[in-house]
Amino acid sequence: MKTSDILSKIPPILKNKYLLTGLAFIIWLAFFDRNNLVSQFRTHKVLNDLKTEKKFYIDQAQKDSVALHDLTTDTASMERYAREKYMMKKDSEDIYIIVREKREPK
Repeated sequence: MKTSDILSKIPPILKNKYLLTGLAFIIWLAFFDRNNLVSQFRTHKVLNDLKTEKKFYIDQAQKDSVALHDLTTDTASMERYAREKYMMKKDSEDIYIIVREKREPK
């Protein structure tokens, strides 16, 4: 077979140099460039994870600021917090702490 026979079998649209150049450019951008599609998807996923984390921390900060306001203004809540978290007690009280041990299955 001659090369002219092979070239005559190729459709004319694939002989268009502008189409081939554009296609090569799109393939280069999609797979080989520094900002390719894979890295864009990874970056987008990381961004969504960070937005979720940011929302969690903002909600947590709001809860903590409400709890701090309650602790600084209400003596009953301050006393309850000290008893629960730091095992503090009044002089006339005794505290009994019950620790439950896990049993191993036989």
